[in-house]
Amino acid sequence: MFVSLLLLDHDRKVFKRYVEIGRVALVNYGKEYGRLVVIVDVVDQNRVLVDYPDIVRGQMNLKRLQLTDFKIDIPRVPKKKTLVAALEEADIKNKWESSSWGRKLIVQKRRAALTDFERFKVMLAKIKRGAAIRQELSKLKKQNAS
Repeated sequence: MFVSLLLLDHDRKVFKRYVEIGRVALVNYGKEYGRLVVIVDVVDQNRVLVDYPDIVRGQMNLKRLQLTDFKIDIPRVPKKKTLVAALEEADIKNKWESSSWGRKLIVQKRRAALTDFERFKVMLAKIKRGAAIRQELSKLKKQNAS
């Protein structure tokens, strides 16, 4: 019985995102920060060759990449035209923008681009919203107390 439990547990996959050709990754450091790239070749255990339609193909350290759940079916070191066609077929851009991770980054970029006056308007809106919530909550408390 104990052995069979170990065998069942052993078959379960622990990792879901692997460094592989066609894996879409997010750059987390450097001049390409915040951009999506596709792994087109593995150089060694620390570096990969990455490419995307609007960037120049180049090597990147794996420490600078965060692997996503998205993977496209491409051959090793494809031409730019093949890569673009595979990305459009898989609809990676729309999938990324509709994912929770992608939406979170879009909101972060939008907040970082706010001017001082826009941040002030956001602060006032939060104060008004909090006041409205407190007022409604006090009404509900009074109704329950009666």
